[in-house]
Amino acid sequence: MDDNRQNPSSGHEVALRRIQRLSLHLYTPSEPHSGELSLLPCRAKRNLSPSVESLSEYMRGPHREIQARIFEFFQSRPDLQTPVEISMAEHRQLCMRQITALVREAGIRPFRYLVENPSAYFAIAEAVGGVDISLGIKMGVQFSLWGGSVINLGTKKHKEKYFDGIDNLDYPGCFAMTELHHGSNVQALQTTATFDPITDEFVINTPNDGAIKWWIGNAAVHGKFASVFARLILPLQGKGGKSADMGIHAFIVPIRDLETHVLLPGVEIHDCGHKVGLNGVDNGALRFSHVRVPRDNLLNRFGDVSRDGKYTSSLPTVNKRFAATLGELVGGRVGLAYSSVGVLKIAVTIAVRYSLLRQQFGPPRKPEVSVLDYQSQQHRLMPMLASTYAFHFATQYLVDKYSEMKKTNDDQVIGDVHALSAGLKSYVTSYTARSISTCRESCGGHGYAAVNQFGILRNDHDIFQTFEGDNTVLLQQVAGDLLKRYQEKFKGGTLTMTWNYLRESMSSYLSQPNPVTARWEGEDHLRDPKFQLDAFRYRTSRLLQSVAARLQKHSKTLGSFGAWNRCLNHLLTLAESHIESVVLAKFIEAVQNCPDANTREVLKLVCDLYALDRIWKDIGTYRNVDYVAPNKAKAIHKLTDYLSFQVRGIARELVDAFDLPDLVIRAPIGMASEAYEQYTQHVGF
Repeated sequence: MDDNRQNPSSGHEVALRRIQRLSLHLYTPSEPHSGELSLLPCRAKRNLSPSVESLSEYMRGPHREIQARIFEFFQSRPDLQTPVEISMAEHRQLCMRQITALVREAGIRPFRYLVENPSAYFAIAEAVGGVDISLGIKMGVQFSLWGGSVINLGTKKHKEKYFDGIDNLDYPGCFAMTELHHGSNVQALQTTATFDPITDEFVINTPNDGAIKWWIGNAAVHGKFASVFARLILPLQGKGGKSADMGIHAFIVPIRDLETHVLLPGVEIHDCGHKVGLNGVDNGALRFSHVRVPRDNLLNRFGDVSRDGKYTSSLPTVNKRFAATLGELVGGRVGLAYSSVGVLKIAVTIAVRYSLLRQQFGPPRKPEVSVLDYQSQQHRLMPMLASTYAFHFATQYLVDKYSEMKKTNDDQVIGDVHALSAGLKSYVTSYTARSISTCRESCGGHGYAAVNQFGILRNDHDIFQTFEGDNTVLLQQVAGDLLKRYQEKFKGGTLTMTWNYLRESMSSYLSQPNPVTARWEGEDHLRDPKFQLDAFRYRTSRLLQSVAARLQKHSKTLGSFGAWNRCLNHLLTLAESHIESVVLAKFIEAVQNCPDANTREVLKLVCDLYALDRIWKDIGTYRNVDYVAPNKAKAIHKLTDYLSFQVRGIARELVDAFDLPDLVIRAPIGMASEAYEQYTQHVGF
């Protein structure tokens, strides 16, 4: 027989000890716990009373109205809302009906916004992705990738011929870049486009199975055109009368009949089938067997072929043309970074609302407490909530810079956007992918129910880490750009706005840490934006200096490629550190620019938590170089705990400020106080 059943008092003591152990997870406030979920003890000190409306207005910015239009439209159309259980074939057809209804019935024209007001386009993409991530990606394929390639790589004749059809969905299309054997290494694509001077046509051909275009969105079912990236081959133009390879160019290739939807001659398409997620997007594989297209179908902004087969370009080398071509496609990365933050907002909102509602255990003879009152749950979710705010402002800055780039075509801004979009896309999507799983775990068994969305969010978002550039590859681009800037600094070159802190960092930031400031541990000092930003930038600068020295050393024996590979993890850490510095700088700017004093104070609290949590997570780096003394490290840890507790006190208002309707949240456990009622109704009670 169980000992506890033999001795009731012993069983009571065991239960009491368990409760006492659990209570150690709680941050103990100065006031006794009342058992009421609405009582937020941390307000007793700061008395923060966030205005959800003011905070939401500042977050949403100028495009709140168009997002509301999208939500209202889909809310009014239950037939266009994606059910939890749906087959791949049904999901694909639903996605096509959704995007068609958005354009033709709701009157929202994303393509026009992409061209005329990119900031509004990305706001539309975030809202549409909230309705169904598959719909958001299908919209991106149609307008940003297929449409964007025509607009950005083509010239006036292409815009005049294709703009309206892309805009009104008469011309659904694909973006055929990735091949079976080559994804990230675009310069090594094998599909060919050989000019035939006799017929004035390009012959598009797949020379081997490795060159089959793979994972092409819109290809399996709905696409009628494709932007095909291929090697432009000019017969008899090379040395000794051989063919000349002019590098990667894009071509408009019709793949299905506009009227009958039948595959055109020479085009072979196979369905990539059921995927881990995003099954509303019809991915296909394309093989071309000597498909002929008119010479005008070359998207010729950066290189053209005349009637007699002569090649001309304003850019002198294959590498420069390639860089210009890919540079014009950076909008896809901007959109993914921005949309990933939208997914993170949904996951965090569900987890925070559930954690506030769910009550488990409590002090003896007292009501059970919210699981968000446990320090362990706060450590999981509050820094994540702070990061969500940080990423929101950082990606909004990226969108603004992208809009500036499209208006000005300024070379410095172009370089800035290219590196920043690579870094933010990589960092934010990786963080969101990890965070969705953490949010699921934070909601216990109920988080595992499909209706509560975490599985759908995780599976649909997971590929964000791969397409539009593998995250590890993109971080290497950021590191490479940092090293380039590092070299330019010593040559007296100018630095673009995102990188200009490196000029100062190479002197003051890398000087010996001040023994006095290394020991300052007061709250005012630790919450000073200058201390926080200096700490982030010091770490980046030290990593940059050390990896540059390592690369120089290893290149002597291993060569440049071998040295890069030997230092690869160091380079990835450098890139992430730099992106974190940029994120914090943009968050601090957003706090300072907030016009409402109360909202500004709330954002300052959240920003401090983001900064100090990141410093604490890498405290070993700061301790190793005596940038932070032992007592200061303890003070950072203690203050981070306290800030997490304070943010917990306003967590409901912070997630409510994301202004996400139930249409987007969908999870019964993440909607409102009646969540359990909705949840039980869902399973049939």
